Amino acid sequence: MNISSKGHYALLTVFDLASQNTGKPVKIASIAQRQNIPQKFLELILLSLKQGGFVESHRGSEGGYYLARRPESITVGEVLRYVDGPPTKQKGSKEPGPFSELWHNVDKSIAGIVDRTNFASIIRDWEAKQSTYVHDFEI
Repeated sequence: MNISSKGHYALLTVFDLASQNTGKPVKIASIAQRQNIPQKFLELILLSLKQGGFVESHRGSEGGYYLARRPESITVGEVLRYVDGPPTKQKGSKEPGPFSELWHNVDKSIAGIVDRTNFASIIRDWEAKQSTYVHDFEI
């Protein structure tokens, strides 16, 4: 599975918004800084995600972006397909070859995983990993 930079940044953006439980809109600059995304590129990604119904925005000094749906109802697969389009066939797969069936099965397996994985579960897993991480302050 090939994921474009735009797809990767879109996933990070949705992850960031899903992990902000303040109930207030999140500023573009905050997302860009936390996720290390160029701000101009992030603006385009957020516009695309808004058109896709993943995020909403609020204008003004207290404005920003927030998820349009609950993190439990947004999957990695639907964000990737919206941003990057449907998966394309492997290079050179115009004609059946000895690996055609294998690559088809790999693509189906990956699609199954990303379609079952929602952002709430990613946040839970990430927070659990972060809480078990112990800093090593060796001098």
